[in-house]
Amino acid sequence: MSRFFLAIQVWWRTLVDAHFGRQVRELLSGKPAAPSLPAASAPEATRPDPAAQTQSEAPKRPERSEALTLLATLQREARLVDFLMESIDEYSDAQIGAAVRDIHRDAAGVLDRLFKIRPIEAHEEGAEIQAPAQADRYRLIGTVRGAPPHQGRLVHHGWEAARCEVPKWSGNSVAAQVIAPVEVELLG
Repeated sequence: MSRFFLAIQVWWRTLVDAHFGRQVRELLSGKPAAPSLPAASAPEATRPDPAAQTQSEAPKRPERSEALTLLATLQREARLVDFLMESIDEYSDAQIGAAVRDIHRDAAGVLDRLFKIRPIEAHEEGAEIQAPAQADRYRLIGTVRGAPPHQGRLVHHGWEAARCEVPKWSGNSVAAQVIAPVEVELLG
């Protein structure tokens, strides 16, 4: 049973101590591991240089989904999450309409800046158009008969992004899931 607890200790220390992890890797690969003296008793010349260690082991950036970064941008610039998460049952249609006008304008600005969204098809909805043979950007609605190209009525012009420039996130792992931080107004 003591080997089991030893394995748990080695596993944990390998996760949290990079130097120890390298020693375990060398040991497992069959290379003789260099004896490691405690830092206090190591001769001055053999102590690892903290600056050199920092340069060789660049800290890994915490990961965050670009979707969360986009959502945080829409919240910060258009208050979209606040609007969608708040119950609107108690508000009049006029109050909701007034709020939506600002959210619509600001969210559209974010989408334009980050994605430069534009219609795929230039015709007006309701116009008769021809869906090309390579219709990867078209969805055919109804019964498809015969070979392409297909003739039909434009129901939706579709959207495409001319660019995708979601801001790079620069936070730490504690804030990786935060869409909007808590705001506290200081007293006095």
